[in-house]
Amino acid sequence: MNYEYLKVKSEAGFSSISLNRPPLNVLTISMMEELISALKWATQEPGALIVLDAEGKAFSAGVDVAEHTAEQVERMIDVFDRLFLTMAETDKLIVAAVNGAALGGGCELALFCDIIVASEKAKFGQPEINVGVFPPIACYLLPRLLTWPKALELLLGGEVFTASQGEQWGLINKVIPAESFAGGIKEFLQKFLAQSPVVLTLTKKAVRAGLGKHFHEGLTAIDHIYLRELMQTRDAHEGLHAFMEKRKPSWQGK
Repeated sequence: MNYEYLKVKSEAGFSSISLNRPPLNVLTISMMEELISALKWATQEPGALIVLDAEGKAFSAGVDVAEHTAEQVERMIDVFDRLFLTMAETDKLIVAAVNGAALGGGCELALFCDIIVASEKAKFGQPEINVGVFPPIACYLLPRLLTWPKALELLLGGEVFTASQGEQWGLINKVIPAESFAGGIKEFLQKFLAQSPVVLTLTKKAVRAGLGKHFHEGLTAIDHIYLRELMQTRDAHEGLHAFMEKRKPSWQGK
C-alpha cells in the first residue's frame, strides 16, 4: 500500500501504521482519509494487532487549525468522526506507540487506541480550550476513562501532562525510556503475540459487547460470543487440550 502521509507494513503477527507528516504529524483531512484506508487494510492482514506510531519528533500535534475554519469545519468533523468510527469497529487490538507529543486530535487518536505505550519524553494534552473550541472525542472518552473532576480539569484547563502522569491515572499502560523505546515496544508486544490471534480479537469483541449494558444483557452478549464464536475456533480447543496435556499450544489463528 502506498500513502502520501503514512507508512504501513505487515510484520510477524501484527501490522504497523506510522504517521509520516513530520515534524509534527499535523492531521489534515487528506491524512485522516488515508488513516481510515490504512486501518481497513490492516484489518485484512494476518495477526491480531495494529501498532500505530509516528515518524518525526511528535506523535501528532493535532488536527490542522486551518481546517477548523467555517468553510471546511463540517468536512473536517465528518472525516474525523469516520476515523474514530473505523477504529471503534476494528476487532483487532490497536496499540499506540507514542514517542513524542500527542496533543489535541493527536491525543484523542492515542487515547482511542486500546492500549498506549509511551516513552518518557511523550506528552499529552487537550489544549483546544485555549483556542476557543473543544475536543469532541475526548469529551466522550475522558469521563469514561477518568473521574469526572479529573476529566473536566483536563478538558477545561487545556494543560499538558506527562507520560508518567498518564500512567498514574490509568490512561497509559507502560512508560519506556526514550533511548530504548523501539526495543521496549517489541518486548511489550510479545505478551500479545504469544496468544492466539483469533482469541485475542474475540476477547476484545466480548469486552466491547458488555460495555454500557446491564449485567444480564451484557453477560448474555458475552456468552453468545463465547459459545457461538470462540468455541467454534480450532485455537480454543487447542488451548484447552494443550493445558490438559501439559504442553505449549500451537496456535493456527482460526
